[in-house]
Amino acid sequence: MPVRIRDAAVASAMFAVPAAPAQTLIDYSGLRVATPIPGPARPTRRRAICSLAFIRYADGDLGPYHEFAVAFLVRPPDGGPIGAFIHWLPVNQAFTLDAGRTIWGFPKEIADIPIDLASRIKRCAVRFGGRTALELAVKPGLPMPGGAAAPKVDAYSCLDGITRRTPWTMSPSGVRLRPGGARLTLGDHPVADELRGLGLHGARALSSSTVAHLAMEFADATEVRR
Repeated sequence: MPVRIRDAAVASAMFAVPAAPAQTLIDYSGLRVATPIPGPARPTRRRAICSLAFIRYADGDLGPYHEFAVAFLVRPPDGGPIGAFIHWLPVNQAFTLDAGRTIWGFPKEIADIPIDLASRIKRCAVRFGGRTALELAVKPGLPMPGGAAAPKVDAYSCLDGITRRTPWTMSPSGVRLRPGGARLTLGDHPVADELRGLGLHGARALSSSTVAHLAMEFADATEVRR
């Protein structure tokens, strides 16, 4: 430790979702969703943030692989900075599956994850046995200055009833950002049904981004709840 990723490419989108059903969805973790976007009239209409991302890992300690992430911004139990709770994390290689579940408790499962990062519009699908769970397309944005992305965040996970925190450091370059710019298509899978229940089918993204080159380090995980 730490596990190092020397080069990866990412496309992602952030969506505002109703806080109450988002909280219900992650109650199993013992964490609370962050609600940085107030509701238009009542606290019960506050919005949480759901992030969807697809990543192509080209060079790293876990080898090359593809990954898709569904995450929510959360408030940690100790009152520290807002972190990211990883709710779902399919991958397409067995070694990273085993490492992710064993070392960090990430909720990884094997899927077919075709990714196109070479075209102007970045695209990804997640499929199981030929059936599409979801598809995400991200349009190009405007180039951002170096260091625009957060260099460090705590990633939270919950597997087999144990919630863990993993320090996660990022070093991005070639960052592009725009408002909106993402299209999510939901298919046939329990997670697709969960996202549909949050109103994400056909929803407009708050923002979308791409990162041409991303280096990362994942430290060891610590338990925060059992």
